[in-house]
Amino acid sequence: MNRFAYTRAGTVAEAVRTLAADPAAKIIAGGTNLVDLMKYNVERPGRLVDITRLPLSGITEQAGGLRIGALAPNSDVAYDGQVVARYPLLASAILAGASPQLRNAASTGGNLLQRTRCYYFYDEGTPCNKRVPGSGCPAITGVNRIHAILGTSDHCIATHPSDMCVALAALDATVQVEGPSGARAIPIGDFHRLPGDRPERDTTLAPDEIVLSVDLPAESFPRHYTYLKLRDRLSYAFALVSVAAALALDGGTIRTARLALGGVAHKPWRNREAEARLEGQPATPETFRAAADLILAEAKPYAHNAFKIELARRAIVRGLSQAAAGTPQSQTDKRIQ
Repeated sequence: MNRFAYTRAGTVAEAVRTLAADPAAKIIAGGTNLVDLMKYNVERPGRLVDITRLPLSGITEQAGGLRIGALAPNSDVAYDGQVVARYPLLASAILAGASPQLRNAASTGGNLLQRTRCYYFYDEGTPCNKRVPGSGCPAITGVNRIHAILGTSDHCIATHPSDMCVALAALDATVQVEGPSGARAIPIGDFHRLPGDRPERDTTLAPDEIVLSVDLPAESFPRHYTYLKLRDRLSYAFALVSVAAALALDGGTIRTARLALGGVAHKPWRNREAEARLEGQPATPETFRAAADLILAEAKPYAHNAFKIELARRAIVRGLSQAAAGTPQSQTDKRIQ
């Protein structure tokens, strides 16, 4: 592991100042992703800024919704009474991710910022544009079964690994951050980036900014929702395809539709046109298939992941059908995963 200095920040302002003064510094909280990357020599921070003592772990009311502190452990969020009652989609997505031990350690902010699990990104012996810009993307012509089918570029086809973020995208969450220029709010859809020609940048967060909280809006879809995660094995596996679906219904007609996909792109994937097409339509498999076709119209398969297109199509229809019926996917029932 690369040698590094260590600073324990006593305030948000101190953490921001340290980041601004040292471009090689990285924030650490639970460390469930960063420490692994350091061991693999993928991340080489010159300084770790420990923010675990900052008062950022609360879950509180905020403008009719909820504010989740950046240091709130994933397990605390998933089992919080208000989250379970008002935002069960988020609780369900978190419980679909990792193991109980990791959820106990992983923080909300860290989950937002976790990096891809692309084989080539983790292997220092291979080129990777995310690690070394300009070195190439061997996944494009290599083993790419787990890689993206939407929003890819000639520089990167990696996928975003988070389950939590897919639910946050469907819920239209907002990320509150702070840097030397002050605080700002970033809509979750603008927080993560597509690779384009800068795949080394996963988010729009500046290097000297830190995440303070995630704000959930008042509309929470407590009845008609589901988080469907399709993966190679039941536990401790990242999604091949996941679907966060949330509906508001007037009888059998869709009034509001939210739909986000995981495992298919460099960021949680939403198609606003497909959501708009769903609204005002009957909540039927035919309607859901038309939405799936629209979402996947520009999907681009690679040698080993063409199966993801049909898998995603079926997952969208199944997820929307479960949401419409008010029968959300169970994250603990092995028979249906």
